[in-house]
Amino acid sequence: MAATTLLVTEVTTADGALEAAAKQWAEIRPGGDLFRSLEGSTLLRLTALTGVEALAGETELFEREFTELAPYVAGDFRRQVLTFVEAPKSTEDAVPQTRYVQLRHIEVPPAVFADYRTWREGTIFDVVRRAEEVEVFLAYHSLLSTEPGVMFVSGFDTTPERYGAVFSSAEYQEIVRQAGSAYIAGGERGLFTTIYERVTG
Repeated sequence: MAATTLLVTEVTTADGALEAAAKQWAEIRPGGDLFRSLEGSTLLRLTALTGVEALAGETELFEREFTELAPYVAGDFRRQVLTFVEAPKSTEDAVPQTRYVQLRHIEVPPAVFADYRTWREGTIFDVVRRAEEVEVFLAYHSLLSTEPGVMFVSGFDTTPERYGAVFSSAEYQEIVRQAGSAYIAGGERGLFTTIYERVTG
């Protein structure tokens, strides 16, 4: 089943160093789920945790990542801890084992969060359940993050173009419009999406 606690780590690599960074990161954390952004030079690692207390066991690896990846990265590591809420399309694995994943972030003010969860069941989740292009769709919420809010972790194996068509349709654009007027906070960072392609896993 999907991880109940998920550590999301991203880092931007130096020019021309993405492949070397990915190789080094895979040596530090063998067998993990590592992805590269389809735009830019960002690497993403999804790490399933047994609970927030498991973070204590990660700190030694944080130090190794910081030291051993230093020659290959252009910025510091961005980490957030997410807690599982529900799964419109679940998976037997801790994280999606698809070729691609997409992170869809929405910052929702606490005062409207309960209404938002009811609303998304009949809108976002309805579209996702009907879309064969979407193989996995997991809803998380930030536990520790500098970008708080909802995080959808979506997995797919079709082309990014076919997958993207699900969310660029007139039906889904109306959903985005409704969300923007009623539920999204945080300005331009209140809603963003990124697609990543698997490197290891």
